[in-house]
Amino acid sequence: MSAPARTPSDVPPGVQPAASWAPPGLRERKKLRTRLAIRRAAYRLITEQGYEATTVEQIADAAQVSPSTVFRYFPAKEDIVVSGAYGSALLTALRARPLDEEPLDSVRHALADGLTAAIGQGREEAVQRTRLMVEVPALRARMTEALAATTAEALACTLAERAGRPPDDLGVRVFTAAVLGALREVMVHWAAGGHREDPVALMDRTLRRLRGGLRI
Repeated sequence: MSAPARTPSDVPPGVQPAASWAPPGLRERKKLRTRLAIRRAAYRLITEQGYEATTVEQIADAAQVSPSTVFRYFPAKEDIVVSGAYGSALLTALRARPLDEEPLDSVRHALADGLTAAIGQGREEAVQRTRLMVEVPALRARMTEALAATTAEALACTLAERAGRPPDDLGVRVFTAAVLGALREVMVHWAAGGHREDPVALMDRTLRRLRGGLRI
């Protein structure tokens, strides 16, 4: 029999419950529009003239903002491409999963939902981002850093809460690292194969393999 779903009062000491979702305010919507304008300008310029030839000054001019505004939203040019790729969609989908579900099943379903939503809203951007990750080593390295610095922490806290463990639990951290490593490798594999395969099916198959281990 499955364990009963936990309520916030059941969360053990030291585990912070996930913040309840609220629609963004006007200021946040303006920030989002600016981020999107910068990112879209960057992708258009990169498509036209290549990643290395595209400068932050050109991106700022195309997005009708100042270079300092670009750097306020994205600390480095690489961040325009890699930041915020799939983390928010993954966390939103994960928080909607039943609390008594096996963690790997929850993550597998959440990644399927998150990837479907993220790619469905911007497949061309996802294709270009992952293609650049294959072609530009600095971008792949930056993606790994970004996942470790932001998504990993939020994902580990969410998983810890769901499992009734403290956020610094080693098992939670190892599990989180394995999941994000799988996500990164699936995206790279998808791009290296010319984006012909279904990335959602690839992710599902990869996590099922993670459960069973590498068997020859």
